[in-house]
Amino acid sequence: MNGNDRTTYDAIVIGGSYAGIAAALQLVRARRRVLVIDEGVRRNRFAAHSHGFLGQDGRPPGDIAAEARGQLMRYPTVTWKTGRAEDAARTTGGFQIIDSDGIGHRARRLLLAVGVVDELPAIPGLQDRWGRSVFHCPYCHGYELMQGRIGVIAVSGQSMHHALMLPDWGPTTLLLNGTFEPDADQSAHLARRGVAVETGSITGIAGDPAEVRLTDGRVLPFAGLFVLPRSRIGSPLAAQLGCATEDGPLGTHIRVDAMQETSVPGVFACGDAARAAGSVALAVGAGTMAGTALHRSLLFCEDEALFARR
Repeated sequence: MNGNDRTTYDAIVIGGSYAGIAAALQLVRARRRVLVIDEGVRRNRFAAHSHGFLGQDGRPPGDIAAEARGQLMRYPTVTWKTGRAEDAARTTGGFQIIDSDGIGHRARRLLLAVGVVDELPAIPGLQDRWGRSVFHCPYCHGYELMQGRIGVIAVSGQSMHHALMLPDWGPTTLLLNGTFEPDADQSAHLARRGVAVETGSITGIAGDPAEVRLTDGRVLPFAGLFVLPRSRIGSPLAAQLGCATEDGPLGTHIRVDAMQETSVPGVFACGDAARAAGSVALAVGAGTMAGTALHRSLLFCEDEALFARR
């Protein structure tokens, strides 16, 4: 360790994207001392525009995050540290975080807005188009396809959800790619929604915006593709602290209660790492709830000995 930050903060927020900034904003407006540690890797960094967030529809997501950070930094009780939080531990009366510079930081509460890492199917050309013509959220990107042809690349039976939703945005083809075979009821439901089913295997994605190449030599052009990536929590801190997690069909997320508190007293979590679905609007809402709930825990659990016995 190179040193220690001698300040004891009211809260350390790990992650300075939409959820983390929203949480920190509530705390600094309550005049609490807050440290934000952020490594600058937003989940939606590949997308050119963000949609569905009230008042910000169509803006570049990086611009939204930069403006939000600028507004947060106008408050005198916030400190921003660029880097990665590497280790977390419980201490007397709170928590300690060790950052990527080897510096220790202490706080009475901890908020995890660490995000997730998306793991896409190993199809050549898919990763290159992620966020540009390959998406996971119809509400975020479906409208901009202007009712063009849409392909859904199946990863499992869970892809039925995508396939049944997307005809509202354009004519849809479910590309099974050898992952599963719809049963009779599923096939009937797909037919009622007008979804075409392609059974051929995919060899790669090419072209602009997206051409799906099949093993039989056919090339299917689409205005956009949708796929359900698996996701994993973007930091080991929750595991280090012993926070309970929940496994879903598309990954694991941190378990929180209605106030965004984890199974570890004094540790809150929000954003994509703490729910099975994500968008900018949902992240901001969850961050706002987490920040206010964390503040309330400081108000009504001032007796840290009582807090420690919970």
